[in-house]
Amino acid sequence: MRVDIVTIFPEFFDSPLGCSILGRAQQAGIVQVEHHDLRDYTDDAHRTVDDSPYGGGAGMVMKPEPFFRACADILGGEEAPVVLLTPQGEPFSQQKAAQLAAQERLVLLCGHYEGVDERVREALVTDEISIGDYVLSGGELAALVVIDAVVRLLPGAVGNDQSPVQESFGDGLLEHPHYTRPAEFEGRAVPGVLVEGNHERIRRWRRKESLRRTLQRRPELVGRVELSSEDHELLKEIWQEMSAGM
Repeated sequence: MRVDIVTIFPEFFDSPLGCSILGRAQQAGIVQVEHHDLRDYTDDAHRTVDDSPYGGGAGMVMKPEPFFRACADILGGEEAPVVLLTPQGEPFSQQKAAQLAAQERLVLLCGHYEGVDERVREALVTDEISIGDYVLSGGELAALVVIDAVVRLLPGAVGNDQSPVQESFGDGLLEHPHYTRPAEFEGRAVPGVLVEGNHERIRRWRRKESLRRTLQRRPELVGRVELSSEDHELLKEIWQEMSAGM
């Protein structure tokens, strides 16, 4: 995969992209990430990327010409998803990350100020993504979130390819609790089922705790998941335990 980032702060990405999974994935040739300075696509001495809004109002609006030139130069006539990071976009999810991970190329546009000229949205942008109901100073942090979530789904990016599948939201539910050594710490013991070695009991316990955690923390997610007959049995057990105060 190749990911191109269009930004007025290209230096913002140097350190994060060189760390951890993102850094290793680039070194292994799994993904190529390039950032492009939007100011390189301006045509005036001051390298201007913004102007005052028509109709008046506070703030500045990012001009359309640099974005159009940048996308034309980056894509060279090819087609690829062009993603605008914006608070008005579709809420980012694991499912959206999986959709983007199936692409060969992505172009991420980082907005600033009051936003981008609407003609950029109309003519260039294929996807608008929001990472939450709040406003950031710019799209750079959101772009990093999207890149990290997408790249870790690429084959070979994570040491164990099953890890992204088994994480929270991989199957629509929150992930079950995890434990490691020591078996007891400050009076708190690891659940006995996890140290008995019975893999079927462990599998069932993990599914049950995944359902329990989702019910407790994000109950709306349960209604979106296709539940098996075993899931319904586990949910019944959970409700009985909750009613009994367990």
